[in-house]
Amino acid sequence: MIYLDNGATTRILPEVVEAMLPYLTDFFGNPSSIHGQGSAGKKAVNRTRRLLADCLGAQPGEIYFTSGGTESDNWALRSAAEAYGERGKHLITTRLEHPAVLETCRYLEGKGYRVTYLEADRQGLVDPLAVERAIGPDTILVSVMCANNEIGTLEPIGEIGAVTKRRGVLFHTDAVQAFGQIPLNVRKLGVDLLSASAHKLGGPKGAGLLYIREGVKSRALIRGGGQEGHLRAGTENVPAIVGFGRAAQLAAEQGQERAGREICLREYLMEGLSRIPGCIVNGHREKRLPGNVHVCFEGLESEELVRMLDLKGICASGGAACSGPEREPSHVLRAIGLTEREAAGALRLTLNWENTREEMDQTVRAVRETVEKLRGMSAEKPVFPVKL
Repeated sequence: MIYLDNGATTRILPEVVEAMLPYLTDFFGNPSSIHGQGSAGKKAVNRTRRLLADCLGAQPGEIYFTSGGTESDNWALRSAAEAYGERGKHLITTRLEHPAVLETCRYLEGKGYRVTYLEADRQGLVDPLAVERAIGPDTILVSVMCANNEIGTLEPIGEIGAVTKRRGVLFHTDAVQAFGQIPLNVRKLGVDLLSASAHKLGGPKGAGLLYIREGVKSRALIRGGGQEGHLRAGTENVPAIVGFGRAAQLAAEQGQERAGREICLREYLMEGLSRIPGCIVNGHREKRLPGNVHVCFEGLESEELVRMLDLKGICASGGAACSGPEREPSHVLRAIGLTEREAAGALRLTLNWENTREEMDQTVRAVRETVEKLRGMSAEKPVFPVKL
C-alpha cells in the first residue's frame, strides 16, 4: 500500500503510542480527582498544555483542549460572535474555508449576523487588501485559514494579522493543516484565535486545541464542570492529549528535515503528473504545504479515479475527507475559477516524509494508466439520440 492521504489523517507515530500507553493503563484516573491517580493525569495535561503553548509562541493559559479542528473552529466563531455581538454583527471569511467554518458562518447568518465571503485568485491566495476593504465599523471577526486543506496554498496570515490588528478586529485562523507542517508563532502572525488538531501530524484522533489570546473575551462551549477554565466542561481525554503533545514535540524537533524531504518528493511527483496529457495543477507552486499535490483531469470523475487507484494499492482522495460523500465539485476548486467539468476530475495526493521516490514513480504510472483507461471507457460509451 502507498498511503497518500495524509491530508485526511496521518498514521499515528510509534513514539506517540508509547507516550499514550501509560495513561490508558497505569495512570487512568480522572484528572479532576485529588488522589495520586488523578494528579498524574492532571500533571500530564498541564505539561502538554505548556508544550503546545511553546510550539505556538503562546502562554499555557491561552491553550484550550478540544476534540479536534471542527470543534475548535465552531467554538472560535460562535464564541466571538456571542462575546462581541454588542459591538457589531459582521464577520469576514473566504470561500475557500473548511466546512467547519463555512457551516458555522451560515448558522450565524441565521442568527442575524452578516458574513462577507472573500474571493481568492486562481492559485488560491486571498489578498490582504481585500480583507482591509471588507472591514467596516461593525466588523468583529476575520477568519482565514492558514493553509488550504485541498489545494495546499499557504495564505498570507501575517499580513492579514497586521491588517486586523491595525483595524482593531479579532482574527481567527484554521491552522489544522498547517500546525506541525510549517512554523507558526501566534505573536508574529498577529492571530487572536487559532485551531489545530492532533491527527494531522501523527497524533491520535479526538484531540485538538483552540488558542485564545489573553484578553480576548470568550463564551463557554460546553457547560458543566470547571475543566478548561470553565469554558469546556467534561473529563479530559488524557491519553489523546498526551499523544497530541508528543506528536507536536516530534514535529518541532524534526520539522525542518521532514519538510525538506516532503518538498523534494512533492516536486518530483508534481513534475511526473504534469506530463500526463490534460493534467491541471492546482494551488500555488511555492506557497503551499510541503506534502500537498493537487491536480485535476478534465472530463473524468474523482470518485472513479480514487477507486481505481485504490485497486492498485494507492490511497488517495478526490478532495477533503470532511466534504462527505456528495458528488458535487469542490467549493474550493469552484472558488479559484475551475469549471465544473475541470473540478469534477480532482485528485489530492498528500504525502509525508516516510514516502519514497520509488512510491512516487509507482503513483505516476498508476495515475497515468488510470486516466488513460477512464478516458478510453468514456470514448467507448455509445451516444443515444434524444427522444423528444
